[in-house]
Amino acid sequence: MSGGISKPTFTLFFFLFLFASVQSARSPFACDPKDGATKKLPFCQINLPIGDRVKDLIGRLTLQEKVKLLGNNAAAVPRLGIEGYEWWSEALHGVSNVGPGTKFGGEFPGATSFPQVITTAASFNASLWEEIGRVVSDEARAMYNGEMGGLTYWSPNVNILRDPRWGRGQETPGEDPVVAAVYAERYVRGLQGNEEGDRLKVAACCKHYTAYDLDNWSGVDRFHFNAKVSKQDIEDTFDVPFRSCVKEGKVASIMCSYNQVNGIPTCADPELLRKTIRGGWGLNGYIVSDCDSVGVFYESQHYTRTPEEAAADAIKAGLDLDCGPFLAQHTENAVHTGILKEAAIDANLANTVAVQMRLGMFDGEPSAQPYGHLGPRDVCSPSHQELALEAARQGIVLLKNHGPALPLSPRRHHTIAVIGPNSDVTVTMIGNYAGVACGYTSPLQGITKYAKTIHEKGCGDVACTDDKLFAGAVNAAHQADATVLVMGLDQSIEAEFRDRTGLLLPGFQQELISEVSKASKGPVVLVLMSGGPVDVTFANDDPRIGGIVWAGYPGQAGGAAIADVLFGAHNPDGKLPMTWYPQEYLNNLPMTTMEMRSNLAKGYPGRTYRFYKGPLVYPFGHGLSYTKFVTTIFEAPKTLAIPIDGRHTFNTTSISNKAIRVTHAKCSKLSIQVHIDVKNVGSKDGSHTLLVFSKPPVGLWAPHKQLVAFQKVHVPARSQQHVAINIHVCKYLSVVDKAGIRRIPIGEHSLHIGDAKHSLSLQASVLGVIKS
Repeated sequence: MSGGISKPTFTLFFFLFLFASVQSARSPFACDPKDGATKKLPFCQINLPIGDRVKDLIGRLTLQEKVKLLGNNAAAVPRLGIEGYEWWSEALHGVSNVGPGTKFGGEFPGATSFPQVITTAASFNASLWEEIGRVVSDEARAMYNGEMGGLTYWSPNVNILRDPRWGRGQETPGEDPVVAAVYAERYVRGLQGNEEGDRLKVAACCKHYTAYDLDNWSGVDRFHFNAKVSKQDIEDTFDVPFRSCVKEGKVASIMCSYNQVNGIPTCADPELLRKTIRGGWGLNGYIVSDCDSVGVFYESQHYTRTPEEAAADAIKAGLDLDCGPFLAQHTENAVHTGILKEAAIDANLANTVAVQMRLGMFDGEPSAQPYGHLGPRDVCSPSHQELALEAARQGIVLLKNHGPALPLSPRRHHTIAVIGPNSDVTVTMIGNYAGVACGYTSPLQGITKYAKTIHEKGCGDVACTDDKLFAGAVNAAHQADATVLVMGLDQSIEAEFRDRTGLLLPGFQQELISEVSKASKGPVVLVLMSGGPVDVTFANDDPRIGGIVWAGYPGQAGGAAIADVLFGAHNPDGKLPMTWYPQEYLNNLPMTTMEMRSNLAKGYPGRTYRFYKGPLVYPFGHGLSYTKFVTTIFEAPKTLAIPIDGRHTFNTTSISNKAIRVTHAKCSKLSIQVHIDVKNVGSKDGSHTLLVFSKPPVGLWAPHKQLVAFQKVHVPARSQQHVAINIHVCKYLSVVDKAGIRRIPIGEHSLHIGDAKHSLSLQASVLGVIKS
């Protein structure tokens, strides 16, 4: 060696330099210890309570400075040493550059892109949801340290997938309120961290509150839509995940939506914002508008006469932050004209500033704080990318396996024809509200790792407007030992501001699938990419199509996960988080009709598995495995007394039984435990999702059935696992009456898990006396 640095020494120096560069990259947002003029001010003293610090800071601001902090692009306050801040960042399923608060480049060329939420929801694995949140927040903090991102992320989307045509259904955890509520809680916990006290790792935001599930359908768009929703549906469907976000997840923010609910814009409704979110549920954080929502309800909905009235209405209702410039432009004049008091602005600013302080943004040097060590090496790390692959595997759903056609075998199927417009896609796999992925494995690339492939698209894109490429696809299927068709949708078909008009595959896709299936000399497998459900009844009924797999939008590693499922390296264990309806379901069914419950006398079929009992393509919770599980209920109570205060009496209701108001029952520790044995009688190890449904006493209030618990359990081949599931009675065995009051029906509740059923009798107990 002559005059150089040894390789180990160079590596050490390189990492020390990289570490030092990360430490020094982020300058303090406020309270710079080098700034003698501000570092001793009370709002910079980390030993003081946050409330005192917030009060001190707001007391130093002028009205002009305050109103410039009401928008997402909050202005700097140089005289107090406070930098400007961009509040809008997104992290729906990975750090995204959709919002202006985050950008990629330099040492941060991309971030781990997990499967779209609807796919991850199909795993029914709550611990996975939280772990994804933890990884995303690690990468978010690393990018903040590198001055490439913020700390306030307007995710997750926890709206209910009410209508299968909704273009943004892909962003949600599906149609079930319980699943959406648990997803909301666990993903938020992962993002925000389990910090001491009120500290936050990043600040999450649950959106879009409330009854928002229409973007642009048949001439009606979200900017003009008035959702007419009953108190019953608000309480037992639309509000459920948002309540969980606040009460269980302790989320730092809620976003109000564009639409009106019963004639009032959500962002101007004090009943929704101030009374429910902050007063009823106890939000410790801020409420933000969807982008330009305040301007929308003034300019498009004509809800107020002047812009100043719109600004005043929003702030009085409880809106703390405007995504957009409207409040910054019109709030000062609202104060000067006397329709808004400056104290109202102070109260709302206190909520946003407190969140910034909980994030450590007023604590001086970022590198000295928790997570100050995170940097480029913590983004797209091998462990993070492996988690993205595992999440994709767990979210893939096996819909059909006739024969069985799957899994394929590299020993028998030496050559695979890989056909379809989604067969070699990359960006399609990450859906919407995505960032720049670390890298991609397309379905073709994944399958090629297992076998020799012949690739033909068959259609130029998912629109599949003609059959010009059919011949090559048919010829490939005729040559190969097996055929995999990767079909479905993409963002050109379903997306934000793009609702579907039907549920069939676009263009000539169905014809391509049928022609290729006729020509294939080996098994045919149909793989579907989509966010919403697709009517593939023709394929389910076609004996030549042996297997059907739904992959959703499976993220950056989606192609590898698909191949692992097709070739049996992973035993599929996903379940559908939404009902797959036939096309006929949409006959005379406007997206604008919000009622959940069916009214067959008027020809209204109802929404979701809880209220619809008509024909299906695949039901909610459907999903097959390469092994067979047998589930038995080993032990569960047959009766349970509901203790109520003797001052309260029963209400006779239209459900032909008596029901107790939840607020009249002693609910805190009122739960039952169901002991379940899960036996894997097959030859392959696998995971099984236990879906516990309850069928309440029959009546107008109650759903046909409702999910009350779910749990994933891994069971090796020819073995058995014992699982205990707790069910909170007031929370999960209750129903909601027409007045929006949650009640516990007295009488027989039927619990069922797969084919196993158990009857539970709920009885009322007043001062220890059972009332039948």
